Amino acid sequence: MLRSASLAAFRRATKPMAKTTMFQAARGMASAASSDTVTFDLGDSAFEGYNIDVPSTSVTMGREEAIGMYRAMQEVRRLEMAADSSYKHKLIRGFCHLCTGQEAVPVGVERALTAEDAVITAYRCHGFTYMRGAPAMGILAELMGRGAGVSKGKGGSMHMYAPNFYGGNGIVGAQVPLGAGIAFAQKYSGANACTVALYGDGAANQGQVFESYNMAKLWDLPVLFVCENNKYGMGTAASRAAANTDYYTRGQYIPGIRVNGMDVLAVRQAIAYGREYAISGKGPLVLEMKTYRYGGHSMSDPGTTYRTREEIQHMRSTSDPIMGYKHRLLENGVATEDDLKQIDKQAKKFIDEELAKAKAAPEPKAAELWDDVYVKGSEVPYLRGRVPEETHHY
Repeated sequence: MLRSASLAAFRRATKPMAKTTMFQAARGMASAASSDTVTFDLGDSAFEGYNIDVPSTSVTMGREEAIGMYRAMQEVRRLEMAADSSYKHKLIRGFCHLCTGQEAVPVGVERALTAEDAVITAYRCHGFTYMRGAPAMGILAELMGRGAGVSKGKGGSMHMYAPNFYGGNGIVGAQVPLGAGIAFAQKYSGANACTVALYGDGAANQGQVFESYNMAKLWDLPVLFVCENNKYGMGTAASRAAANTDYYTRGQYIPGIRVNGMDVLAVRQAIAYGREYAISGKGPLVLEMKTYRYGGHSMSDPGTTYRTREEIQHMRSTSDPIMGYKHRLLENGVATEDDLKQIDKQAKKFIDEELAKAKAAPEPKAAELWDDVYVKGSEVPYLRGRVPEETHHY
């Protein structure tokens, strides 16, 4: 993959910290522990536990970290808005799944992990790719099929990678057993790390998910199975597809926690709690992030044939992860309105500049189509093309 060490270092240095954006009714209060720290109360609705005590609802962090998380969520949203616009201008083709409305999950997850921990997810992966250290330009260029993309223009929306980020996977649910395998490797090698394996409510009924649960618990693997429940699997409401929509209880013999996935601080707190649980030798956890996507399942889905516009607007006005967190920062004197407006402008300017670079990047050369199929030195004698004349000999 095209990854610059300097860009990765830059992303780590400027990576936003967990943001607090809770459902409006459950918004907690924050108090300054000192001039440099702030303590947030997440409220009683942040967590529900299954066969386990829930994390603390009191979160203390540095003010710079708290403001940084606001910046990160703004950048992720601007990144997805740029992808949306580019798709509508036919600069992006094929599948494209956006996480607009779900920004608290990738930001909150990343702020609880170390660089040695691993993340693997499904195809709604742009936010996770960015938070794991991939440059915004590389993500947008990949969406456009340009050579400067994080997968050299050959992966597209569903196949993006970054350091210790294993995709971006296009087959529904297939990343869950892969995540268990990564966790097995971590335990086998004695690494002080865990794996976060994310999947959606639409994949939660897959048999391979439950097979992964069984193996992970048998061997007490350091893996967090995280269900992003955005209420709809494609166009089907969760209640119409699942006999049990309490996804955090589905591990049976694996404890679980339901998390307010619209609250970045709750996500951060739950993942940090789960990470400590997993690497201490206690084995896996199942976490359910209750979240919501504003757009359709993909860019080809208007998202309004199976739900009302009023429902979407209600979620935007009462539960938006960015606006909720913004109000919390303002109400508790962590930042001023002008401070946050400046961050908004900087995020827009930054993503606009990255988008311009991506548009200017050339497409990969046709000869590179045959690269990266096999590890160098292990190639087969030849690969067939569409017709005999296109056969490629290594």
